Amino acid sequence: MLRKLYDWVFSLARSKHATKSLAVVSFAESSFFPIPPDVMLAPMVLARPERAYFYATVCTIASVLGGVLGYAIGYYLEPVGLAILAFLGKADTFEQSKALFQQHGAWVILVKGLTPIPFKLVTIASGIFQFNLALFIALCVLTRGGRFFLVAFVLKKWGPAVLAMVEKRLALWTVIGLVVLVGAFAAVKLL
Repeated sequence: MLRKLYDWVFSLARSKHATKSLAVVSFAESSFFPIPPDVMLAPMVLARPERAYFYATVCTIASVLGGVLGYAIGYYLEPVGLAILAFLGKADTFEQSKALFQQHGAWVILVKGLTPIPFKLVTIASGIFQFNLALFIALCVLTRGGRFFLVAFVLKKWGPAVLAMVEKRLALWTVIGLVVLVGAFAAVKLL
């Protein structure tokens, strides 16, 4: 079932409604949809590199708006949010997640927003744990924008060769990205 959904999203990337579909998928992925927008963003950028940053902007805005919906689900409809988390297999880690959010909420949003981990987990949990909404939105813009603009930049600059390399070693690149992010924040804090 998941493979069919993945293929369907990938086919949307090639349609005449690709930009609108990209916005819808980006919005939905941040609150309830299981397929990340990168599945559409990557082929769209490869097909039209001159529009790479436009597509990244569409992804970012829609993803942040979807994140606000995810936050609202967690905040106003906590039982629905908990049901979604349970469906995604995360209900058993609720107490651990709560403690993590209370101590390091901003870091959780930043780190998970850059990784392939489903962002809806973060947005719904942020609402359930009543994370500061203004800070949540700012962090979403930073982390989601960073991720989508990085994808757009890499694909525009180096295209298919880099995409193949990144996909082959996705875990390694995720770790490298996290190390760079943590290092940057540590440097800023020390200054």
